Order: sequence, then structure tokens, then C-alpha cells
Amino acid sequence: MRNAKIPSYSLRRQMLRMSWNKYNLYNLSQRTRAAFNTNKTLYQQKWDAKKDTRSYHGDQITERQFQSMFKTRLPTSNTKVGDVEPHPPVFSLTFAELERRLDFIVFRSNFAPSIYAARQLVGHGKVTVNGKPMPFASHRVTDGDIIHVDPKSISTLKKSTPSEDAEADPSSKSPMEFVPKPFSQPFLFVPDYLEVNYNTCSTCFLRSPISRPGKTEIPSPFPPQMHALAYEFYARNRK
Repeated sequence: MRNAKIPSYSLRRQMLRMSWNKYNLYNLSQRTRAAFNTNKTLYQQKWDAKKDTRSYHGDQITERQFQSMFKTRLPTSNTKVGDVEPHPPVFSLTFAELERRLDFIVFRSNFAPSIYAARQLVGHGKVTVNGKPMPFASHRVTDGDIIHVDPKSISTLKKSTPSEDAEADPSSKSPMEFVPKPFSQPFLFVPDYLEVNYNTCSTCFLRSPISRPGKTEIPSPFPPQMHALAYEFYARNRK
């Protein structure tokens, strides 16, 4: 007899996902309170770090797919902050190459409430790249590409109440109004490597994410030390 499939937002496993789901937000609050377990062997710590970070950064991607995108050299920005130049947490960029994926960009731009909804938008032909339909969520964009999402497919956009002028002119289109989803407020921000125009529902991918002194650009619920262990796991076991 097969075991029942554990839900993506299991409160027992507390695996974090790229989602605004209320159960995911609860798991995030519980995980941030828990201390990182250092009583395990180094390999066990690397395995746990790889498992936890991959549950958030691309759990819908197979290990083979991720390893084909994994890079051992991580980009940094050697800029000084005053007279002090602290070592930037570059290991937080272990999953930087995933941020070029089309579904990631749609989610990071706040056009979809989860990475799974973003994949569905792409697969249903609601997303274009440089004006051309792109139905492949795994498509990786290049610097300067423009990604556009059909406004009618964005769950946070609703048709506003028509005004008196609009009622007098049936040919005019009623504007759409932003209606935030419950529990989404902690996630409503845009990374520095994206430039989003919410008036046109489009995003420009500027460049690869980088690491600055004391700051990394990729949104992640995990501390840099966990990313460092995950990086060491993949770098050591890379074929």
C-alpha cells in the first residue's frame, strides 16, 4: 500500500515554498524561530541544508535540471561601505541561475501568488517575452528581456466599479484595480535585478543577481550559512 502524499504545505514537515499561502507563512514563522542544528555530522548538515533550501528554491525542478544550471563561481560586487569592506555572503547566490527562469520572474514580480501559479500562467500562454509568446516555464531570459503578463490573468487585479463617464461611453474600458490577497503583504517587494512596471504588467530583467557587502539580492528565508552548506554539497558532488 502506498503512503499518502504529504501536502506541499505540511505543518509537520514545515518545508518552505515560494508561495503566499497562509500555511506557508505559518511554517516560515516557525522555522525562523528554530535554531540551526549543529549536533549532526558535517555531511548531515550539508544534506539538510540542501534539502531545505531546494524545497524553497525550485522544488518543482529535478536535481538533474538544477545541477545543469549550478555554477561553482558566484558573482559578487566589490564595493566598500565606508572604511569597512565585510565579506559578502556570496553563498546566498547558490541558486542565482534559477532567477532567470520565466516562472521565477513572474512570481518575483508579484504577478502570481505562488511559483506553481506562475508556471500555470506561462503554460497557458499568458506570458510573453519581448512580445513573443513563451509557453515554457523553464525558459531562461537574458539581460534586458521584457516579460509581459496578461492583466486579466493576474489574480490581484480586479475590474473596478465603472464610473459615470464609463457608463455613458460603452466603448471605454473600465480600469483594473489592485486588490491584495490575504497574507501576501510580507512578500510584496521586488528584487533589485528586476524592474517592474505595474501599469503595463511587465518586467525587465536587468542582470544576474549579485552579492553586495552585507546584502544579497535573492529573496530567501534561509541564512547565508545554510546556503553555504548547500553550495558545498553541490560543489563536492558535482559530476
